[in-house]
Amino acid sequence: MLPILLKTLPFFALIGLGYLAGRTRFFPEEATAWLTKFVFYFALSAMLFRFSATLPLGELFDPDFAMAYLSACVLVYLLAMDVAFMRGRPLTEAAMEAQCAVIGNTGFLGVPMLVMLLGPQAAGPVLMVLSIDLIVFSSLITLIVTGSRQGRVSFGMLWQLVLGLLKNPMLVSMAAGMAWGSTGWALPVPVDEFLVLLGAAATPGALFAIGASLAGRSAERLSVAAWLSFAKLVLHPAAVAIAALWIFDVDRAAAGVMIAAASLPVAGNVFILAQHYGVAPQRVSASILVSTAVSVVTVSAVIAWVSTI
Repeated sequence: MLPILLKTLPFFALIGLGYLAGRTRFFPEEATAWLTKFVFYFALSAMLFRFSATLPLGELFDPDFAMAYLSACVLVYLLAMDVAFMRGRPLTEAAMEAQCAVIGNTGFLGVPMLVMLLGPQAAGPVLMVLSIDLIVFSSLITLIVTGSRQGRVSFGMLWQLVLGLLKNPMLVSMAAGMAWGSTGWALPVPVDEFLVLLGAAATPGALFAIGASLAGRSAERLSVAAWLSFAKLVLHPAAVAIAALWIFDVDRAAAGVMIAAASLPVAGNVFILAQHYGVAPQRVSASILVSTAVSVVTVSAVIAWVSTI
């Protein structure tokens, strides 16, 4: 595990540097917001487009892979909701806690780190995980919260949901890349070099932005945050491992990437949703902070294990 830990440390060191910059106010919240926007709309989108455009379609979608990941996520999602119900929390809060239990920081942390650590062949599985998280679970939490408050699911709600997905630059860039890749044409050299140059900013920019955004997080409700961090960092990858390795016929290498992606800490976009809907934002914030801190060890351990399967 030590060699893997040493390889992952630079990634988490960049997060730590961003946290220090944000905590000391050398990098204020406004700067963090603009850096995040640059990474989200430009650097990460360039990286995702290039991956999608240069990968065979079979590496971007595999039914067994999707079913293994989805079934494991649903199991942990329902468990997290059940625990929230037992504590007397309403449906909206239970669903938001379930998001914390299954949605990892795949876009900003997983894509750059896992591709670099596990090799270029990890790109396809990571993009599949990212797509499922964005399309299925981002839609699910929106439907649950909005439907719970309105008492029904309307056509207008569904239309807004579709528009939201169409405006997500990560989904758009992956779809555009897949469309280009389906033509069989190679990317023109100047375009490819442009995407490589811009995409190279995604890794340091995203990791620094994660750390800087964590500087504004609170550590309240630690007991709940500890439970949700355990669910995300331990139960989620364990459920994915069982589904991928023993229930569904998933390629071993792809399964390893899926398990590693499932071990990532709670994603920052869960807090954005929690804040937007006014549903347990402090609880989600604490879960992101705790899970990210603990993941320095747990993610390294999982990557070390999947490297041997």
